Amino acid sequence: MEKIIPAARITARHPTDTALMDEVLQVYKPPCRYLTAADTLLADGTLGVASEFSVPQPFYIENTGHFNAVEFVICLNQMMYYAVAKAVKEGMLAPFTEWQPDDFWKRQLTDFLIVGMKTRFRRPVAAQRFHGEGRFVKLVQRDVGFQPLLIMDVACRFWDDDGGRAEGEIKAALVSPPTSGS
Repeated sequence: MEKIIPAARITARHPTDTALMDEVLQVYKPPCRYLTAADTLLADGTLGVASEFSVPQPFYIENTGHFNAVEFVICLNQMMYYAVAKAVKEGMLAPFTEWQPDDFWKRQLTDFLIVGMKTRFRRPVAAQRFHGEGRFVKLVQRDVGFQPLLIMDVACRFWDDDGGRAEGEIKAALVSPPTSGS
């Protein structure tokens, strides 16, 4: 029996905020700023981001011509940092509604940690121009004694216009997460 899944109810959609994206990418060296566009949306309480990327030349190896594991992690980081920064700026999703933009900037590099990752490369993705999507599947606040954590499960995928595709899931932890009065 086939079950029809209703479309997600979109409650907020924000096109690329170029100034915000430039600020998010300031922590990366110029040749490693791969994110070129990112639209965020809130659908049924889930934060998502649809992005465009370009990796003109790998910074660490001769040009392989395709997107690989190193670029996967960098692109995922850039996409998720942007999504969180936009959620903070627009008050899109608890617990990020508790932060002001300065709270994000202070924590961007120091407090977001990838603690687990699974990737699958189905077909080579052309690195020159490709697309990505990410969504926060689950957010769980945990108190681990001395310091609270926000555990974030994120699903993502990358693809090009010629059938290249890769996907993955990450588990990230945010130390010093947003709380009332932080």
